[in-house]
Amino acid sequence: MATNSVLERSCSMLVYFDRAASANEIKEALETGDNAEKAEALRKAISMLMNGETLPAIFITIVRYVLPSDDKVVQKLLLLYMEIIEKTDDQGKLLPEMILICQNLRNNLQHPNEFLRGVTLRFLCRITEQDLLEPLIPSIVACLEHRHSFVRRNAVMAMDRIYQLPGGEVMLQDAPETIERFLSGGESDLSTRRNAFLMLYNNAQDRAVSYLMNNLEQVANWGDILQTVVLDLIRKVCRTDPTQKGKYIKIILMLLSTNNTSVIYECANTLVALSSAPTAIKAAANCYCQLIVSQSDNNVKLIVLDRLNELKTNHREVMQEMVMDILRAVASPNLDIRRKTLDIVLDLITARNIDEVVSMLKKEITKSQTDTGEKSGEYRQMLVQAVHQCAIKFPETAGSVVHLLMDFLGDTNSASAFDVAMFVREIAQTNDKLRESILQRMLDSFYTIRSSRVCGTCLWIIGEYSHSAVQIEEAFATLKASLGPTPFFASKNAEGVAAGGEGGAGDEGGAGDVGAVKRPAVLADGTYATQTAVVESLAGSSTPNLRALVLSGDFFLGSVISTTLTKLALRYISTAPGAGTDAKDVNKLHAEIMLYIVCILRLGKVGGLPTPIDDDSADRLKLCLKTLTSPNDGDAGVWLHCCRSAFAGLISDKVRQQEDLEKDLDKAPVSQADDLIDFYHLKSRKGLSQVELEDAVATDLKRATGFNSGENKEDRKLNRVLQLTGFSDPVYAEAYVTVHQYDIVMDVTVVNRTNEVLQNLCLELATMGDLKLVERPQNYTLSAHETKHVRANIKVSSTETGVIFGNIVYESTGSDRNVVVLNDIHIDIMDYISPASCADTAFRNMWAEFEWENKVAVNTSITNVREFLDHIVASTNMRCLTPPSALEGDCGFLAANLYAKSVFGEDALVNVSAEKQPGDGKLCGYIRIRSKTQGIALSLGDKITLKQRGVPNPAA
Repeated sequence: MATNSVLERSCSMLVYFDRAASANEIKEALETGDNAEKAEALRKAISMLMNGETLPAIFITIVRYVLPSDDKVVQKLLLLYMEIIEKTDDQGKLLPEMILICQNLRNNLQHPNEFLRGVTLRFLCRITEQDLLEPLIPSIVACLEHRHSFVRRNAVMAMDRIYQLPGGEVMLQDAPETIERFLSGGESDLSTRRNAFLMLYNNAQDRAVSYLMNNLEQVANWGDILQTVVLDLIRKVCRTDPTQKGKYIKIILMLLSTNNTSVIYECANTLVALSSAPTAIKAAANCYCQLIVSQSDNNVKLIVLDRLNELKTNHREVMQEMVMDILRAVASPNLDIRRKTLDIVLDLITARNIDEVVSMLKKEITKSQTDTGEKSGEYRQMLVQAVHQCAIKFPETAGSVVHLLMDFLGDTNSASAFDVAMFVREIAQTNDKLRESILQRMLDSFYTIRSSRVCGTCLWIIGEYSHSAVQIEEAFATLKASLGPTPFFASKNAEGVAAGGEGGAGDEGGAGDVGAVKRPAVLADGTYATQTAVVESLAGSSTPNLRALVLSGDFFLGSVISTTLTKLALRYISTAPGAGTDAKDVNKLHAEIMLYIVCILRLGKVGGLPTPIDDDSADRLKLCLKTLTSPNDGDAGVWLHCCRSAFAGLISDKVRQQEDLEKDLDKAPVSQADDLIDFYHLKSRKGLSQVELEDAVATDLKRATGFNSGENKEDRKLNRVLQLTGFSDPVYAEAYVTVHQYDIVMDVTVVNRTNEVLQNLCLELATMGDLKLVERPQNYTLSAHETKHVRANIKVSSTETGVIFGNIVYESTGSDRNVVVLNDIHIDIMDYISPASCADTAFRNMWAEFEWENKVAVNTSITNVREFLDHIVASTNMRCLTPPSALEGDCGFLAANLYAKSVFGEDALVNVSAEKQPGDGKLCGYIRIRSKTQGIALSLGDKITLKQRGVPNPAA
């Protein structure tokens, strides 16, 4: 145990060392060298000792030749040397030679040079040996009256550290009283006053409170470091005694008027922690909003936005009044800040602020047109999505933004343009009054669209909402101009005719551009010659948009074009006679549409493109031709009505999901019938400020409505207790594991179940995975049947499942070393992920982008696919993105998407595909998990595998 205690004693500094030196060289330099050589030798000795070397022979040399030196650098290095050497023997007693060191320290504390006094006092802050410190106490206290603030500051800090040591109250019996007198004696140095107040805060809280109350009028003029300690004291006192909040909130509100941003931020945090009064919350939110605008550091802005997000969760009504102040943060060019700001604002929009928010978003969209930054397109996409959500919640605002957004259908950023198209499609379905203007605006700007996905969505809108004969004629004229003349390619026979005649389809742009290209060629003898080759380009730079996309091999878009043309033709047949259109014109349009469909199909079959048409698109084109060849009322009903009704059902499902989500957020808390209710108007207002009254009422309301009760916290804590050892072990241990965002706190209760005293009892822990033990718990001595609480902090860096393992080591009278092995603690991934929601488009984009996939086979005793999905959702703490209408029915097959987000910002995507086998009724299929990192994919897969196997058999 002696060896272990030496190797694992506390360390207060780290020194890099890459070159070893011999002990004789160091000894010689210390004996005969000048001050510079002695300093270099001391540096080498300290580095070697820090890296595990033992230099027992140089201690006496240092005492004889280095101790008397007056050089400040040598004396400072000497203090570092004394800090790292072992000062006690195996029994914990001070070594005899340390008496020489003690005398030197006393001389330093009485030295006329203030630097030497200060560094010696700072050195004493890291000394824990009571026998070494006790003779120095009078000299330390005497340094409080030194003329230089550097000495006084370190003297206060040394008294603070010594007083906190075991037995420190005996060595410095009147330390708090001495420091209070020192603090009240008119100390002018800010750092010294801060250290003195911190000493009272740590060791004599009542004296710190008394000093604060006696100097309330001067708190606003104290420095920022001292004001920060005052705020820490207020939080500590109010947690102990909540009834004292009233008088301290006045101090916080007074400190809000300071100019220091760190103090303002801490004041806002303290206000939120102590009070639920609307006035206090509004004051804190105002401070946060000012910090967002005034600070240039993006990290600070992100931290402040996190605080605002927490306020939004608990104080929604107050934060709704601050929406425009929060929205000022989008002026930052950082995309993460803009995204987080928009997320907060969109959760706070109401009928009172929606007009201001939409107006601000419109200005930002207009500004983004002239922004040439790298992320401007992505920011514009975020703004479009924000406007889309505003229009869903408040449809009356759609008319003011839809025409502005339609200018971005031809945006070079295809993702932003696609979001605009999806927004326009939804507005056209839900807002009848805007359909005609939307359709006309889309036909006017259709030629500017170059993205295949955007063209497909716009074609669907044109096909569904072109109702009158005039609209159908205009729509067909627009599509005809975008497709160009037929055919889409020239066959070999046509090329021969064109070569011998006056031209042909190629001259009209049907066959594309033909040109001669000259290039050098190397002949057999090594000479150069000019070679001419004819190159034919199907799609030139002047080719219309739809024609260029189809000629590039996008036959899925070709099938969408055919579907849209078929809808236009079927609707024209029914509406043209009522509009007085001649039957010849109806037949002409009908024939032209069929010609375009045949040309697209022929291009895919024999057009010679690198990518031939796929079977699905070909079948779709043939179905369109068959429908147009012999139209009937039954087919027309399917083409013209069923598609739109399905889209209407999708929108209603989305609205219903949003309403259910808002109901869950606004769910009424559980309260007891006999809870105490205090009436606001019956309260005594004598001596109370408005903030104190509001805080008292808010606290009573939270208690009366159940926000402070809810689920029993003790029951939740008991569910998190893990047994680490057996009941028959000499040492019983159990742990309560608390998982915060980036760290894990283990509160371990250790019980000595023997009749002996256990010495040097130590909790040794190790981790596996992305976990890191912050500090090693210290050793304890447990008397018979004594209980001790040990806390260990562990840092987490990812959502990968980690394991904590270790043992308890102690010494007893019968044995020098005893070991009790602890049970392993598995950190569950469910502690890090929470349900989240995202758009279907975003889910598909992430699914295509993420490279880590874990495929888990379905292996369960559940025989119903819907029950299996519900079980997976409950087991993985994820949200099902598939709408309920898509999961209705009993076909024996199910496919659904699940989504969750980790506290580290990682996305977890899950696709469940399960099918009921017709023979034995068991479920088969796969669950696929995708994420950007490997850890979350593997951990979530292990969790799903474990949970689906653990389902009890319903038939059992």
